Amino acid sequence: MTPSFATCDLCDTYKNEAPEVFRVLPPVFKDFGARRVFCGPVVTVKCFEDNTLVKAAVDSCGYDETPEGRVGKVLVVDGAGSLRRALLGGNLGAAAAKNGWAGVVIDGCVRDVAELAVLDVGIRALASMPMPTEKKNQGWKDLPVQIQGVWVKPGEWLYADADGMVVSASRLL
Repeated sequence: MTPSFATCDLCDTYKNEAPEVFRVLPPVFKDFGARRVFCGPVVTVKCFEDNTLVKAAVDSCGYDETPEGRVGKVLVVDGAGSLRRALLGGNLGAAAAKNGWAGVVIDGCVRDVAELAVLDVGIRALASMPMPTEKKNQGWKDLPVQIQGVWVKPGEWLYADADGMVVSASRLL
């Protein structure tokens, strides 16, 4: 279950924190999934026009069991802002929803927009692009990534709602 929050309220509370503690992602991302509000601990992938590691991530368990209950994770994909290939489509989006991911944030493109729109998972990306990726098995996972100039590290927390997305070094709620 997603806790109730507003990124505006989080910004009001944490606006004076150091960038290592609290950051705001630029307002360049569009919503593609049915879940508009989501949050969770971050898992990272860095890839360029090759979604092999994105597929591996969304095919894996997308949540942690905690004493407070199940917590969905957020996959943050550094696609280098490429607008030439889609890193996530309907099949991978469905896998993310099925496997309990709270959200997927892609510094790049998605495809199969109509299919993504009905999936119970948060999906944010720069744009849609019908061209699929090449499958070269290239990329890295579980490392700090830079998303539109903002550093995001594995294990940090991402919060997303209609007003935007923020990243915190620790859980805020």
